[in-house]
Amino acid sequence: MASIPQVAEVLNNVFSRYAEEAARSTGFVHRARKFSGATFAQTLVFGWLRSADSSLSSLTQMAAAVGVGISNQGLDRRFTEAAAKFMKEILQGAAAQVIVSDPVSIPLLQRFNGVFVQDSSAIILPNELSEVWRGNGSRTGDGESSLKIQVRLDLSTGGLVGPLLEAGRCHDNRSSMQNMPLPAGALRIADLGYFSLDRLEAMEENGVFYLSRLKVQTSVFSEEGNRLDLLQLLEEAGPEEVDLPILLGGSHRLRTRLLAVRVPPEVANERRRRMRRAAKVRGQTISKRALRLAEWTILVTNAPKEKLSMDEALIMLRARWQIELLFKLWKQHGQIDESRSTNPWRILCEVYAKLTAVVIQHWLSLVGAWKYPDRSLVKAAQTVRAFAITLASAMADTVALAVVIGQIAKCLALGCRMNSRKNKPNTYQRLLGVSHAA
Repeated sequence: MASIPQVAEVLNNVFSRYAEEAARSTGFVHRARKFSGATFAQTLVFGWLRSADSSLSSLTQMAAAVGVGISNQGLDRRFTEAAAKFMKEILQGAAAQVIVSDPVSIPLLQRFNGVFVQDSSAIILPNELSEVWRGNGSRTGDGESSLKIQVRLDLSTGGLVGPLLEAGRCHDNRSSMQNMPLPAGALRIADLGYFSLDRLEAMEENGVFYLSRLKVQTSVFSEEGNRLDLLQLLEEAGPEEVDLPILLGGSHRLRTRLLAVRVPPEVANERRRRMRRAAKVRGQTISKRALRLAEWTILVTNAPKEKLSMDEALIMLRARWQIELLFKLWKQHGQIDESRSTNPWRILCEVYAKLTAVVIQHWLSLVGAWKYPDRSLVKAAQTVRAFAITLASAMADTVALAVVIGQIAKCLALGCRMNSRKNKPNTYQRLLGVSHAA
């Protein structure tokens, strides 16, 4: 578990010694000066943590809080290519830290050695940055420059892997995060963009459980090796759920469980609308078979029934949306994809600084709120932001910083909870409900 002193020490290290080393190695700072790499990083990160819409005037106020007097123009002149490289190093230094909470008290999650959900989100950048972060081009609407952030979140301890930065044109399936190891006994849940028989096979060999939607073009075989027509199999099942052992892939013949359940007509129709929209953007057509298969939620998992029942698998699949909500929090409240500026290098500095800010925000949420199933990360974010200037002012003193973090933790523990809902239960209610039913 992340203790308050540990988080204070990590913050102090990232924003002091590590920041000064990174400032020199990136060429951002060549000689000692009062507005150092450390104070520049603190100004931007905590300035935009305090208010994601901070102007230059607001940022210079944060600079004053960390002990530096600078004008708006003086700060604006520092948004250079070297500054962007420096802020990228700060983000990567923060993302490399391992901060986790006590496991949340949800029995279904505790069956596994971590339940990891994985996803990515894109940030559109000015075309001038295409040599730094290459986008997909205008055909997809992503522009000439875009940045993709890859994140893996442990629903049990709240631990983050990432944000890992990649060019916007990099497909999720080829992300380096695909090859990052998971502990034996863990469960990984990812969407179709990460579907890979090679990765599923590797997880099986390493004792890692997976739960994934099935890419419907994948060859499916019976345990005896006979090819199965997936659509025919599901249609013959009628309204019944499907849960049977199969072999997956023409050459892999990966032994796994096929889970399928028919969805309501309105859900199937909405899926078809999304499929057609996506195909239109890519200049492709959708097959009749794919449109008919939209009537089912089709999953594969190597977790045995006693470890993960059909109902539990469907609840876990819903829980994958927690990472979507994390990205939503980062974009709506952290505004990681927004800027007041038209200067490409300031925009890139801002992206890196805001991503660092939301990582810190997440760490503090782990200290005070994660262990509670009914935590509200939105309320936690609002609380952390209210303390931003106090955090920045205490950054030079680890003991004082620990006191501030302790105050934040108390506020998070008492005032950052969700209200239970009867008609549309929250994810934590569904996870607890299926656990209690079991």
